[in-house]
Amino acid sequence: MKAARFYGKEDIRIEEVPEPSPGPGQVKLRNAFAGICGSDLHFFFYPESLPFSLDEPHPLTGATLPQILGHEFSGTVVEIGDGVADVQVGDRCAVFPLAVSCGTCAACRRGLPFSCRLMGSLGSNVEGGGLSEFTVCDASKVHVLPDGVDLRMGALVEPMAVGWHAVARSGVEAGGSALVAGAGPIGIGAWFAFKARGVEKVLVSEPSADRRAIMAALGARVIDPVNQDLADAIALLTDGDGVDAAVDAAGAGAAVTSVMAGLVPGGRLVVAALHEHTMDFQPTGLMMGETEVVGAVGYRREEFDEVIAAMADGFYDTTGWVRELPLDGVIDALHTLRQGIGGKTLLRLG
Repeated sequence: MKAARFYGKEDIRIEEVPEPSPGPGQVKLRNAFAGICGSDLHFFFYPESLPFSLDEPHPLTGATLPQILGHEFSGTVVEIGDGVADVQVGDRCAVFPLAVSCGTCAACRRGLPFSCRLMGSLGSNVEGGGLSEFTVCDASKVHVLPDGVDLRMGALVEPMAVGWHAVARSGVEAGGSALVAGAGPIGIGAWFAFKARGVEKVLVSEPSADRRAIMAALGARVIDPVNQDLADAIALLTDGDGVDAAVDAAGAGAAVTSVMAGLVPGGRLVVAALHEHTMDFQPTGLMMGETEVVGAVGYRREEFDEVIAAMADGFYDTTGWVRELPLDGVIDALHTLRQGIGGKTLLRLG
């Protein structure tokens, strides 16, 4: 089969590799679509920034380079291993990529496997990944898609679940208000999640004209934080109060400081983006406003299913922000993502 294998910094190769076979408790998928993510960007351009070493086998999975990338993907079950009862050949699925965590560290004991330093994910540090024609994974990791959710949408479940989890961490309820900083795929996912939860007063702050146009076409309120007054826009949205919460999907220090200033007293900032650089800020504002700052990484299994249900209910629209490329377009997709333009790229695998 064909697969996109990562060998090292800026070195991905489309190669022929053996098809995998499912073992006990596993299923084999014919992959349909796989998305390109910010973590794939870090693998390709900045592997030194990853929270684990690529130079030695993963301590829990034994995975080593070269590694098939891709953790946002969907496919159809074509074979099942012994002992699999809840999944059938022909089922269309989205894949929950987190495969292992240590189970004993403080993060695991508190139910936070994505914060485990030894977490292992398909398409990262577990053998196999979505950027291939076939993948084998534990049957427990596949989430069957209902009839109203196609495989193209199924590949978006994982990144949309990241945004969904960030919104859950925000604590904003229906009728509240929110700001999303950054209109990349995670920011788009957060905007959809707010809408699905009945939060209509949502402002999206994005310096890229291309990404602002994408959000506006979806029906979002957008603002250019560089050339327009963000504080005035927030005041107009909230009758001068400030937003109940803000999601940082930008990964830039300037975005964080600007959105903190727009929070209502007692509001919450959710950091859902990877930051490559440190930042300076004045924490007195946190004290005076009793502002909360929380992180959001990954998602919970039930949130994966909540996103699928919201997709089935029509809350997600791929018009204008999802493009498709063949598997050999993976490097083009990574460079586009690095430039901070456009929406989401899906690679066609089937």
